[in-house]
Amino acid sequence: MDRTESLLRAPAGPPDAATPPSSTPADAATPLPSTPADAATPPSSTPADAATAPTARSASVRPGDAAPRRDPRWVGPALAVLLLGTGLLYLWGLGASGWANSFYSAAVQAGSESWKAFFYGSSDAANSITVDKTPAALWLMALSVRIFGLNSWAILVPQALLGVASVGVLFATVRRWYGPTAGLIAGTVLALTPVATLMFRFNNPDALLVLLMVLGAYATVRAVETASTRWIVLVGVLVGFGFLTKMLQAFLVVPVFAGVYLLAAPTGFWRRIRQLLLAGLGLVVAAGWWVATVELVPASARPYIGGSQGNSILELTLGYNGLGRITGDEEGSVGGGARMGGGGGPFSGRTGWWRMFDTEVGGQISWLLPAALILLVAGLVLAGRAARTDRRRAGLLLWGGWLLVTGLIFSFMSGIFHAYYTVALAPAVGALVGIGTVLLWRERRAAARPATPVVDNAVAGADGRRPARWRGVFATVVLAGTLAVTALWSWTLLGRSPDFHPWLRPTVLVVGLAVAVLILAARLLPRRLLPVALALGASAALAGPAAYAAQTADTPHTGSIPSAGPNVQGGFGPGRGGPGGRMGGGLEFPGGGVPGGNRDGGTGRFPGGTANGGTGQFPAFPGGTGQNGGSGQFPGFPGGTGQNGGTGQFPAFPGGTGQNGGTGQNGGTGQNGGTGQNGGRTGGGQGRMAGGMGGLLDSREPGEALQALLTADADDYTWVAAAVGSNNASGYQLATGRPVMPVGGFNGSDPSPTLAQFQAYVADKRIHYFVGGGGFRANGGSSASQEIAAWVAETFTAQTVDGVTVYDLSGAGQGER
Repeated sequence: MDRTESLLRAPAGPPDAATPPSSTPADAATPLPSTPADAATPPSSTPADAATAPTARSASVRPGDAAPRRDPRWVGPALAVLLLGTGLLYLWGLGASGWANSFYSAAVQAGSESWKAFFYGSSDAANSITVDKTPAALWLMALSVRIFGLNSWAILVPQALLGVASVGVLFATVRRWYGPTAGLIAGTVLALTPVATLMFRFNNPDALLVLLMVLGAYATVRAVETASTRWIVLVGVLVGFGFLTKMLQAFLVVPVFAGVYLLAAPTGFWRRIRQLLLAGLGLVVAAGWWVATVELVPASARPYIGGSQGNSILELTLGYNGLGRITGDEEGSVGGGARMGGGGGPFSGRTGWWRMFDTEVGGQISWLLPAALILLVAGLVLAGRAARTDRRRAGLLLWGGWLLVTGLIFSFMSGIFHAYYTVALAPAVGALVGIGTVLLWRERRAAARPATPVVDNAVAGADGRRPARWRGVFATVVLAGTLAVTALWSWTLLGRSPDFHPWLRPTVLVVGLAVAVLILAARLLPRRLLPVALALGASAALAGPAAYAAQTADTPHTGSIPSAGPNVQGGFGPGRGGPGGRMGGGLEFPGGGVPGGNRDGGTGRFPGGTANGGTGQFPAFPGGTGQNGGSGQFPGFPGGTGQNGGTGQFPAFPGGTGQNGGTGQNGGTGQNGGTGQNGGRTGGGQGRMAGGMGGLLDSREPGEALQALLTADADDYTWVAAAVGSNNASGYQLATGRPVMPVGGFNGSDPSPTLAQFQAYVADKRIHYFVGGGGFRANGGSSASQEIAAWVAETFTAQTVDGVTVYDLSGAGQGER
């Protein structure tokens, strides 16, 4: 047996039972039946549907099965290298991203100071409103900040460690049924997926969600092995905590986990049903305790539920963060995706079969997606008409179902969709690549081996016979074809970034295609040359995503919509954005590198529109159906219903009631906005909405004079300031360390507070300043934030500090306008 075969073969052992305690450590790999015949139940054994499942103690080695064994010595060091390398990739230069997503960083800061804010996931320590997600991901980061203090590393290191843990758990899960080589391949693919590198270095909830889902897959594997009630209930509990991390997205794997257990667990049908019902109960309890608490606590005793229009966590779950993401009916959101064939909605892009491969998403996740799909189909073909409890098929269905269900929903959801959501696909892609590669190579080796009385148990059936030769030919052709397709697709993706290491593109293509040919002719190669060829093939397959992952780790990422990898023509920006616009930063326009525009900025367009004009979903960004404006969905940004101005839907933002902008409430003086009390340079590309510092997607650190103003007499007020929109408020809060009220929540479209409530807070001397700028309203929602901004502008005198418009609400600067 040569070195290559020893790496790719699976450990031997009983296929449908846990390894006996006396044979190997508890964490040893449980072996895989290598052919459909392996999975068949011998006549003398208990039928697969019997009421009593085999247990670890009662399991016995069947005829034709070799004794269980430990992993080879090289596995431990190889795993250590994988985990240490992953940690280095995810931790290197982590602090360069600063607050990363300041929306969540502000909530972490609040939770580190107030246990009430910690429990609810409040945006500010004074508990005015929560973030628009359940708070489990915030809990880990807030605990870290309580221990290590408020800084970028304290917020982001837990996320990186979640990534290392995800890689380790994926290895352990795949290894149990398919051996250590498959597990190492799976872990490597996950670690080097660009979007995984991005999100495990960022403070969005996705990092914890991925770990919980991979843990759920591991628990499902353990449950299937022995029909264990404890393990399948643990699956429900883990998914329940996934709900507390990112709500209904965690449920996308539920039908897959349940279906695989129902199919493959070695016990009777009705017992499987009862166990799944118990798992469902575990899910409800794990997720429901927090939801019930929030719903039962009087609204006056808790913060407003951000993202909802009725202050209800159930509404948020089923609406804005639930079915609304599927249908696009998300009241108070900034819009959804466009249906197949239509223009892309804001922050969503086109829906359809090719969404995972387009310019917005392809470089994030799809490098090995074609390979995963091909290997999934090939593995199921080789599984053939296996017994119900066959583990090889069960594992393929587990990871394939995860990939297909989640991927199809992401492809066709009409609501808000961001490319970074696809990190949820990365474990399934990695697992299928690892499993498929090992299974096919094993079949190829089996068919190529000379006939002998005793065939290696890793590839033989229970009767010791060698698999049919067609299986080996099929496996060889599929392996070569998969590598060729991967090389071609990497060549395509790298072509979207022509200035990014230009030498890499032809190298990947040539090496990948050459090794594919060598695989077809592997029987003719010298034995020593084959491992070299396979190493080159693996390098060609992983070079593209690895280069993107390294670039992602070397690039600071901030804002609400981060993106992995270098600039892509016609797609998103790499987190820092480019001149004229900041994809990962604030919503800057016109010509910025926002969705649908050029990643480098320049002549871009807001989603659905055309550059500097045309008819789009946002025709007033910056053109529209009229000259520099016209009648658009957002006529106040920066034009309106009049020539370059008029009365817009958002009179408190740049524009107003004059020609070319005029002097409006919080508006600007000058063409298309100009520089005024709440001006900024809205028509120039670098300004922000309403002259404030922040915007919809990002925040900036205020200057020293503004910080000094906000912190003066801070102990006398509940909130040192209020600002429209959570991101706008978060910059001030993180800079001052004091609560800042985010009026209207994330989009400025939540009715929190109402105008009457805000006026009462001002009368009670609970808010010191109101900071102009921020906020954005679309697709319905409350107009309370606009009413508040208009009332403040009419009632109080503005002052400009560090280029930002500020109103003193204490009464000292009160006057008529």
